[in-house]
Amino acid sequence: MDEIDVPPFFLCPISLELMKDPVTVSTGITYDRESIEKWLFSGKNNTCPLTKQALPADCDLTPNHTLRRLIQSWCTVNASHGIERIPTPKPPINKIQIAKLLNNAKTPQLKTKCLQKLRLLASESSANKRCMEASVAVEFLASIVSTVEAASSDGIEALSILYSLQLSEASLKTLTGKNGEFVKSLIRVMQCACYESRAYAVLLLKSMLEVAEPTLLISLETELFVELVHVLHDQIHQGSNVVLKLLIQLCPWGRNKVKAVKAGAVSVLIELLLDCFDRRACEMMLMVLDTLCKCAEGRAELLDHGAGLAVVSKKILRVSQVASDKAARILLAISKFSATPAVVQEMLELGVVAKLCSMLQTDCGSKAKEKAREILILHARAWKSSSCIRKSLLSSYPSG
Repeated sequence: MDEIDVPPFFLCPISLELMKDPVTVSTGITYDRESIEKWLFSGKNNTCPLTKQALPADCDLTPNHTLRRLIQSWCTVNASHGIERIPTPKPPINKIQIAKLLNNAKTPQLKTKCLQKLRLLASESSANKRCMEASVAVEFLASIVSTVEAASSDGIEALSILYSLQLSEASLKTLTGKNGEFVKSLIRVMQCACYESRAYAVLLLKSMLEVAEPTLLISLETELFVELVHVLHDQIHQGSNVVLKLLIQLCPWGRNKVKAVKAGAVSVLIELLLDCFDRRACEMMLMVLDTLCKCAEGRAELLDHGAGLAVVSKKILRVSQVASDKAARILLAISKFSATPAVVQEMLELGVVAKLCSMLQTDCGSKAKEKAREILILHARAWKSSSCIRKSLLSSYPSG
């Protein structure tokens, strides 16, 4: 576009691209609406990019109609150069319009139409999303999730809109409630049979718990972990990876490790690892298992599962350095705190010891290698003279 000689004041100061919807902020500088909204909302900045002056939290973006008409005229004049005329943008919604829309949603039929309109408005622009967030729309949507059937079309619609709003940290904390009231509503949603509702509930939960206070994180009920494990077991699209991230985040807090173990997390993770070939998914599963094996209940569950030790060992040197390190950490926890004579013998028979020796001969990362060496030294008396270990590996067996 440079060779067409674009007037400089037609370009957005942030992106240096032709403005499509010029708006002016309180400092008097004009930007393209999409660019300044991205700066203010997605980037979480609160200053004017050009002047660096602070902008108010409820910064008004005033349409610059004169500049927009000039740009449209310029586009028309330069149509022969392949420049398309920019359309006149729709004005963003305001709080009064949203309040009127919500006030009319008094019957089930009107409520459905209201939700459809809210979804359309949210999809049109970031400005509409922020206006909905600043109004009572979030409270309205949350009340639907809390009161209607989770698998109903209205329930799914309300959940999807809430998630699509990409609420700010302050709004997420307000939505969660002082005692996590809305978390309980989402647990109820996760108990329904509808995969779509459960996926949206998990996505919302992740956003809410990422900004939750520690007091809430340590008081989460076992019921939540039960439902998270069910989503993991059912391998719900979009839900499984989010659940793994949630477990990585939540399990270190308080007694959450024990709650997750009681919910059946260890068994489900082992079963999923058996057939998992995705690198990132394997890494996250091993991260969760590593955390769970820091408690006696977690180690006991892993050892009780017929494939527990075998699948952890199998992932060493086959996935990534991260996976090898996490697997070695799990085996070290078993070796230090749960190594009965039967377990020590099982590790030998399953080839775990041979895999640990192999780690010392390969480039699997210094941390993983150090853990393998520590395990081998711990049980050298039982393993070093065993005929189960190949002579080629015995040469690398640490002497302690």
